[in-house]
Amino acid sequence: MQAVAEKFEPFPGISAQVYSRADFEAVRSIVYDVAGIVLPPGKATLVYSRLAPLVRNSGKQTFANYIDTIKADEGERRKAINALTTNHTFFYRERHHFDHLANEVRPALLAKAKAGHPVRIWSAGCSTGEELYSLALTLLGPDKGEAAPFLRGDVIILATDLADHAVAGATAAKYEMDALKDVPAELVRPWVKQVGTEAHIAPEVCGMIRVKRLNFLGPWPMQRPFDIIFCRNVMIYFDQPTKDTLVTRFIDQLIPGGHLYIGHSERVCGPKQDKMSLVGGTIYRKDEA
Repeated sequence: MQAVAEKFEPFPGISAQVYSRADFEAVRSIVYDVAGIVLPPGKATLVYSRLAPLVRNSGKQTFANYIDTIKADEGERRKAINALTTNHTFFYRERHHFDHLANEVRPALLAKAKAGHPVRIWSAGCSTGEELYSLALTLLGPDKGEAAPFLRGDVIILATDLADHAVAGATAAKYEMDALKDVPAELVRPWVKQVGTEAHIAPEVCGMIRVKRLNFLGPWPMQRPFDIIFCRNVMIYFDQPTKDTLVTRFIDQLIPGGHLYIGHSERVCGPKQDKMSLVGGTIYRKDEA
């Protein structure tokens, strides 16, 4: 923690009796303990702007009083964590990941599905679902007939996020049509229906998907290992020990030969990193042995 001046005013006219440095430090501690998210000192203004509406709605007059509430009330604490998560995402972000999935990984997964073997994919930190449905459409491909083994087989795409509003958005599977502008048109045509200005993901696609709330710091209830894990631009919010632990858990959740896709500024790290081989731009494959 950096040394700070005694006076702390995140905005002109905001009294330290309403929001103080001690309040910011308390919020930092709660968010880190609950979700592993690191809020650097420069995020004091963001914390104020995100939580001030909750403070008002709770009837508390100060952040200190509200912090006492979120320490004691799990429901209110969950609202605060929701407000402080970052959910920036868009369709076909980091396109080279989807090109790799389509060209290098999909054929083997299609063969598995045809043979009746389970296929499991995880969009970890799925936000409002743009990554999830980019992944699903890439897996299914442009030909509905060829995609039939995926649709009829034991194929599940799990999508998880910490924030309740993100889970709700991913479950709804409805977006502005313009949001899909970067998705190849041959993938949009068979799997997306335009309703006015909205894009509705087809029911058969949604039937493959399970959207759940999950805190990475808590237990992971998955019963089968995964062929693919996408966890992109999530680890940037964690400190190094949390990143190391998370990557180790991801590696343990992958089948031998499974792939982990991470964000452009992230790296595989931790005690089990030697079990992974870099096979593309921020794409890792778990070694067979």
